[in-house]
Amino acid sequence: MSRWRPPAPRATAVITRAGQRRLAEELDRLWRTTRPEVVRALAAAAAEGDRSENAEYTYRKKQLGEIDRRVRYLGKRLRELRVIDELPADRSAIRFGAWFILEGGGGRRSRHRLVGPDESDHEPGWISVDSPLARAVLGHRSGDEVAVDLPAGRRVFRIEAVEYVADPHDPAEP
Repeated sequence: MSRWRPPAPRATAVITRAGQRRLAEELDRLWRTTRPEVVRALAAAAAEGDRSENAEYTYRKKQLGEIDRRVRYLGKRLRELRVIDELPADRSAIRFGAWFILEGGGGRRSRHRLVGPDESDHEPGWISVDSPLARAVLGHRSGDEVAVDLPAGRRVFRIEAVEYVADPHDPAEP
């Protein structure tokens, strides 16, 4: 059986200014701090002798490969990304960077922000512009109802509010 898999669909190459800063900081931290620490630990493990039965050596070698993979990815991805930090002309419609509140039936509300795929995160409610929910709400306004095909089935949401405000998790964002 072949290991070949078709390439994943290309993610939209957009990011917020704060997201770009976080990725650049991660790249810098990996390259300047984490990688040298792992290289030192790998050298110490290699100095212990027989590498074939040295679990520490195997673990550090694997860890170094993961760090190098992430460094290569971040370096390439940061060059591809386009920072979008200007507000859209029509701020009543959901566009990139917008915060919006959805009511999903039963009075259950959720707050989300449209961000690039590299910065999506469930905890603060950041959803990728490539996600089914984001594609469904893009361009809609407060008061609109949207139907979304989710893995759990079709759901209808009502857009309660749309706003463009600074990211509360990033005090440096304007």
